[in-house]
This record gives sequence, structure tokens and C-alpha cells, in this order.
Amino acid sequence: MGPTASGKTALAVQLAETLNGEIISVDSALVYKGMDIGTAKPTAEQRRGIPHHLIDILDPSQAFSTGQFRTQALALMADISGRGKIPILVGGTFLYFNALSGGLAELPEADPLIRAQLDADLAQLGKTALHQKLALVDPEAAARIHPNDPQRIQRALEVFAISGQPISSFFKKQTADLPYHITKFAISPSDRKILHSIIAERFQVMLDNGLLDEVESLFKRGDLHEKMPAIRAVGYRQIWAYLQGATDKATMTAQAIAATRQLAKRQFTWLRKETDVVMLETGAADLQQQALSAIKRPVFG
Repeated sequence: MGPTASGKTALAVQLAETLNGEIISVDSALVYKGMDIGTAKPTAEQRRGIPHHLIDILDPSQAFSTGQFRTQALALMADISGRGKIPILVGGTFLYFNALSGGLAELPEADPLIRAQLDADLAQLGKTALHQKLALVDPEAAARIHPNDPQRIQRALEVFAISGQPISSFFKKQTADLPYHITKFAISPSDRKILHSIIAERFQVMLDNGLLDEVESLFKRGDLHEKMPAIRAVGYRQIWAYLQGATDKATMTAQAIAATRQLAKRQFTWLRKETDVVMLETGAADLQQQALSAIKRPVFG
């Protein structure tokens, strides 16, 4: 696990080659077909023949819930280990990691009418006002959910509106017992300024490699819009606004880089909550050896 652009993919492939493993993507954007450049989806060359799962499984018009991830990931883990191989889970969607290891609360199903009202409230009042409203009905959830995460704010408010109970009360009931010995790794630069530089450079490379054309092809389909989970992905939503004429290219680029850095900041926040993690530094010469040594030591559960 680790922040965006930290080098997770390359290390995971190296470990899979050495350990006879297969990779399960833990990324909410890599599930979508036709979203390759902006998600930094590993190419066939980068995968080096290692099977990668939960990549290119959905059309961008479809939603992919945390529950769906957990169900499919557990099934894949059972299948991979059943064939004598090691499942290697790789990504930066910490909500997925958390659901996998900590279980998933059985929340009420979405209510279209309540969601439509919340969408209207978001458009009229803004995400800060919705976060303040959440703080009144569920302070615990408000403390956990970032004010810049309207999707999770809306979901928490929706659960309260449907059930009359705070979403945090559902999470307290969840349990999970995974039948695996798990070793956690986190890879990131020692200095966040280094990651900021990598993010800026990578986004420019994405533009040079055709990211605008990639998003424009989605834009021209006509059946997608900016509120869909796929289009809300970092980089895609900023280019979508540019294609709508809301910003110019320079502004779009700056906003996309800033949004990616904010994503990395949130990922660092999640990472600080993790326990029993082997920390690895981006760019270290002996990354693979450090990881293999940690696996050989019986330091976890």
C-alpha cells in the first residue's frame, strides 16, 4: 500500500515474480475499461506476464462498491492460494484495504430519493455545509471523513436519513477474520516534496501520452457525467471540467496536480492509522530484498 506515484506497481511485480504470486488491484479507478493513462494502469509490458486481477472489469458507467471489492477480492485470494500461489494486494484505495482486513458494516441500501435530495443539497449548499450537518448527527463519522470527500459525507447522511442511526454505529458491529497470514508493506518517499515533484512530472507525461484524448473519448460518449464515480477520479474530473469549457488548459493542469497531491495527503493520513506495517522508501536500491527479508521474519500475527 502507499500513496499515488510511490512505486507500488513495480515492487509488486518483482515480488510476484520471486514468490510465485498473482496481483489483486486495490484501486477504485483501475477497475474501469478505457481509463488507462490517467489511472497509471500498468501496461502489459509492466505486468511482465504476472496475472493482474480487478483491472478492466467494468464500464465507466458502472459503479463499484467497497462491498463488491471485498467479495471479489476474497474470492480471488481463495482461488489464488488454492492454486498454490500467493495473493499480493496492491493499491492506494485504503477504504478497500480497511474493508478487507476489518470487515464491512451491513449498511442500508441506497435510497434514490434521499440521494437526489443530497445531490441537490451538495449543489446548493456545498460540501462544507454538508460536513457540518454530518457533524451534528454523527460527530464520530464527521471526524473520520474529510470535508473534501462529498461522496462519503453524502453516504453517511443518507444512512442516517434512512435508518435514524449514525453510520459509525454500523461500523462498530463489523467483524472480519481472514484465514491468512498477512504481511503489510507501505512504500513512499521519505520527503513528501519528492512525491509532489513526481506527481507533477507524471501528470505532464500523462498529458503528453494522450490523456486529453482518453478523457475526450469518454466525454463524447454522451452517457457519462461528472457525478459518476469513474469520472470523479482524480485528473478525470478536472479534464472533464476543461472539456465543458469551465477552465482553460493551464488551470486544469494545475488543478489536477493539486488534486492528486491532496489525494496523496489523504493516503498518508490513512497510512498513519495502519499497524504492523513494514515501511519501504521509494527509490531505495534494495527494495525487493527489504521486502523479502520482512516476509521471512515471523514478525506478524
